Amino acid sequence: MLISIVIPTCNESENVSLIANAINEALESTTNYEIIFVDDSTDNTPDVLQQLASVNPRVRYEHRENERGLGTAVVRGFQLAKGNVITVLDADLQHPPDMLNCMLDQIEAGYDVVIPSRFVPGGDDGGLTVHRKLISWVARMMGKIALKKVRPINDPTSGFIMFRRDVIEGVQLKPIGWKILIEILVKGHYRHVIEIPYRFLVRTTGESKMSLKEQWNYVRHLARLIKDSPEDRRFYTFALVGLSGVIVNMAIYAVFVHWGIRVPVAGALSAMTALVSNYMLNDRITWADANHGASLVRMAKYAVASLVGIAVDVAVLNVLYGAGVSFLAANLFGISVATVGNYVVNNAWVWKTKRGIQPVIGSQPLNAANSWQRGVAK
Repeated sequence: MLISIVIPTCNESENVSLIANAINEALESTTNYEIIFVDDSTDNTPDVLQQLASVNPRVRYEHRENERGLGTAVVRGFQLAKGNVITVLDADLQHPPDMLNCMLDQIEAGYDVVIPSRFVPGGDDGGLTVHRKLISWVARMMGKIALKKVRPINDPTSGFIMFRRDVIEGVQLKPIGWKILIEILVKGHYRHVIEIPYRFLVRTTGESKMSLKEQWNYVRHLARLIKDSPEDRRFYTFALVGLSGVIVNMAIYAVFVHWGIRVPVAGALSAMTALVSNYMLNDRITWADANHGASLVRMAKYAVASLVGIAVDVAVLNVLYGAGVSFLAANLFGISVATVGNYVVNNAWVWKTKRGIQPVIGSQPLNAANSWQRGVAK
C-alpha cells in the first residue's frame, strides 16, 4: 500500500521542512509513502521545496505560476499522487502528523474515508480564535443544511482527510476555494466513513490564508455542488416551483375576480390551476429523471399529496396561533412544515425516486490506549 500525502502550500517557507520532518517521524515504520507539495507561493518557498526534495527522496513538489487556490492545488496533488491511499493536510502544522498512523489503521480496518474531527468526543478546535470558530460553525451549518450527504458528518469543513483512491476514481472535482472534503462527500464513491477525534493545534509560524474572498468562494462552492447534485437540487427546484404556484394562483385569482366571478369560485379555480401548473413543472423539471409510469396516476397522487400538505399547513397554523404565536409567523411555519413534508411524500410516493446506497457513518471515541494519543485532546 502506497500512501500519498498531499500538502497545498502558499508562502509557507518556514513550515514545509517542519511538516515533512514531522511526517517522516510519524511514519518512520511505514516504508511506502510519498509527500507531494503543490505550491502557489510568491516567496522563497519553491527554493526551500527544491532543497527539501534534493535531500528527501520521498518529497515531490510542483510550483504553479499561473494558478492559485487551495482547492485546485489539492486536486492537482490528487493527479500527481501515485498511491492507492491519499491523505490531505495543511502545511501549517495545525493538522498533527501524529494522526496519520491512526488514520491508516482505519483504512486498513475497511473504512473508505477517514476524517479527523474536532467535534466528536475527544476532539478539540482550540487552535482557532473565537472569530474563526464562529466562521467555522457557520460554514459547517451551511454545508449541513444545503447538502444531504454532509449532514451526518460532524466536521465536514475539515481540511484533514484520508481516503482510498477509488473514492474519487472517475469523479470530476471542481473545487472553488478551500473545502475539498465537502465535494468528496457529495460526489465520491464510498460506503464506510469514520470520524476520529483530534486536537486542532495553534499555528506557530506563517499566516492564515482565510479571507472574505475565501468565504465567498465557499458559498459559491456550495451553490455549485447543489447544482451538480440531483438529490440536493431537487428540493430547491421543488420550492421554486411552489413559489411559482403562488404567483400563478394570485394572478389567476385576480383575473377571475376582475371578470366578476364570485370570490369563492375564483379562489377554487385559481388553486386548481396552480396545482396543475405545479404538477407539470415538477414532472418536467424537478423529477424529470423519475417520471415513469402513467401520468394521470401520478397527477392523482400529486393532488392527494397536495391536499394532505394543505391540511398539515392548516393544522400547524391553528395549533401555533392558538398557542399565542402571531398569525403571520404561525402561517409561515405551517407552510414550511407542509413544504418539507410534501416534498418527502412526492419524492417517495408520487415519483418514487430510488435511493442510492447510503454511506455508513461511524465515529471513534477517545481511548487512552490508542497509539495516537498525542494527536488528540487530553
